[in-house]
Amino acid sequence: MLIVALTLIQAMVAFLATLAGSWLAFPMVISSVASTVVATWGVLDVWVTRQVWNQRHGVVSVPSSTARALRRERRRARRQARATERTRERIRGRIRRRGGAGQLSHP
Repeated sequence: MLIVALTLIQAMVAFLATLAGSWLAFPMVISSVASTVVATWGVLDVWVTRQVWNQRHGVVSVPSSTARALRRERRRARRQARATERTRERIRGRIRRRGGAGQLSHP
């Protein structure tokens, strides 16, 4: 950010020197162009480095409230699945105790 701020200040000084007709105008414009290239390189370097770090370390860019809601929903689904399975087991147990209701006693 410091490089970008200095580049903007330098570009403004080059513009004002050009308007004033100062002999510093040409060197300032040349150095402003070079500074713009350096500032762009610096910003891209920071951006790419952050992207690579996030990709390597598996950072999920999801707000924590959204992540919490997703966890809550998964827990609710697991509880529901366990309750459904318990109900099925209970029904199977009752059928077994009754002697296999629903099955023919004679083939």
